[in-house]
Amino acid sequence: MVEHGRSTRSRTGGRRRPKRKRRKHEIGTEPTETEVGEQRLKVVDARGNSEKVRALSTDVASVADGEETVAAEIEDVVENDANPNYVRRNIVTKGAVIETDAGQARVVSRPGQDGQVNAVALE
Repeated sequence: MVEHGRSTRSRTGGRRRPKRKRRKHEIGTEPTETEVGEQRLKVVDARGNSEKVRALSTDVASVADGEETVAAEIEDVVENDANPNYVRRNIVTKGAVIETDAGQARVVSRPGQDGQVNAVALE
């Protein structure tokens, strides 16, 4: 689990004693690795009076090609600069290149945060 706040080490490398226990807002969560498959969504509470929709898996992408946008079916993950292993595991993140029935497209949304895949067609 990712935690934020003051480092446990000083600038010289010495160990710092914690001032207090962690607070709720300092606790991070594991990243949502959106897979290619039947659409599964999860609603989580965010800060304030808001919610986030996380896409656990999805098979539909909104692909923008010039002025028109089409709903295309995701077939495969071709390239992912975030992590080379994501290509093998078919995990969609922002910046990933996906193969759709409308051609290849680059993902411009964050499926783990937005709950949907928006992409721009590649020439």
